Amino acid sequence: MLKEFSKKETNRYELVIKVDAEKFSEAIKQAYQENGKKINVPGFRKGKAPMGLIEKYYGESVFFEDALNIIYPEAVESAIAESKLEFVDDKIDFDLVSISKAEGVEFKVVITVKPEVEIDGYKGLTAEKVKAVVTDEEIDAEVNAVADRNSRMVTVEDRAAAMGDTAVIDYEGFADGKAFDGGKGEGYSLALGSGSFIPGFEEQVAGHNTGDEFDVNVTFPEEYHAEELKGKAATFKVKLHEIKVKEMPAIDDEFAKDVSEFDTLAEYKADLKAKALERKEKQSDADVENQIVEKLIELVKAEIPAAMIENRARQSVEEFAYRLQAQGMDLSTYLKYMGGNIDQFKDTFKPQAEAQVKIRLALEKVAELENIEITEEDLNAEFEKMAKDYNIEIDQVKASVPAEDLKKDLAVQKAMDVIKAAAVITEVDKRTEKTEEKKPAKKTTTKKTTAKKADADGEKPAKKPAAKKPAAKKATDGDKPAAKKPAAKKTTKKAADKTEE
Repeated sequence: MLKEFSKKETNRYELVIKVDAEKFSEAIKQAYQENGKKINVPGFRKGKAPMGLIEKYYGESVFFEDALNIIYPEAVESAIAESKLEFVDDKIDFDLVSISKAEGVEFKVVITVKPEVEIDGYKGLTAEKVKAVVTDEEIDAEVNAVADRNSRMVTVEDRAAAMGDTAVIDYEGFADGKAFDGGKGEGYSLALGSGSFIPGFEEQVAGHNTGDEFDVNVTFPEEYHAEELKGKAATFKVKLHEIKVKEMPAIDDEFAKDVSEFDTLAEYKADLKAKALERKEKQSDADVENQIVEKLIELVKAEIPAAMIENRARQSVEEFAYRLQAQGMDLSTYLKYMGGNIDQFKDTFKPQAEAQVKIRLALEKVAELENIEITEEDLNAEFEKMAKDYNIEIDQVKASVPAEDLKKDLAVQKAMDVIKAAAVITEVDKRTEKTEEKKPAKKTTTKKTTAKKADADGEKPAKKPAAKKPAAKKATDGDKPAAKKPAAKKTTKKAADKTEE
């Protein structure tokens, strides 16, 4: 169907498409079958007139527009495939050249394609890698955090309240001798020293014993959220019902048995350290990759069509909506809550989308320059990995993930491997700020995130199974008191109105 194609301007190509008379006649017959029943011809019941009679009465071109709309999508898609051009925008300019039963149809379309890319100097990029180090202090802090989560609150009765305790109180606030809204609470658990209430309140509770009734005199801050209370002196009538302290478990072998699968504290700490080291190694590797990606983006020379960035931003919005849905919320509700509209929200993704498009184009170009090829073995191995990762049958994966798209994703991953392997990485020990240069970089396995970062319009990543939804204090007066501080591709398009009568 493709007759010829030529470059019209930057990233724009014109395709001349010819549909022969036989195929066009078949489309005319289909148009008659679908729309002939709507046409009135004198002497016939509506929809019963033969096609030839309708053409004679209304003219030979009566079904041309409908027939053209029938053949248009397939003709354009086939022509683009023949041209081997990678189009990036569904908006296609159309111009009819000729149309008749005897000669068929000839028309032109102008499409937007991926830009020509130049990239030099992608080997030898520099980056700093922070040496992964885990200290005993970090492990102790992690153990203490676990102990804190396993602590319990116990009541003390043999002493006065102190900072660090939790005081269970009733209170009511007065300014100018009158109670004010939001200034009353009952059975409220106040952590002394937390800074939850206005300055001076918690310190005046400390020192009192269970059962005490006393006044707390404070002054509201000038920046207080309630206008009528800004800078005002106030008195709170307080009754102290209970004093509680946090009781931490002993950090020993028994504690290790309770919170882990290990029998000793030493084994538990060793496991925590190994996992922490692994996390830091992964983070360090990711930081190196991000540095390389940023420098790679700077090397890209291309006139990128706005449609590519627009489409990638739209895809980011769809991905965001998908994550919201997994959490039980829809995008329209989220936007209403945030006070924005879909276009404004999409615009926030455009800087990120531009970077994603550039890195994808860069890696595709590197894959081309390095003659990277993806074998059937590579493809099948990735299909098997995806099936295992998402616990589904491999046939299901193959049915939902186009092989050609996956090949392109794997090619850009391998391109990233080439770039990282040739990078000059300086290892930095943040404890001493001494550096040790490694040249070239040790080759690391490309992470799945590489493909995501590189993902640009027209190369959608493999679809993944839906994420599982995450699982979704005794209140007295509902809210905390006023005394609290304010919280600092598709190618188809109708060729309407272009046929000749």
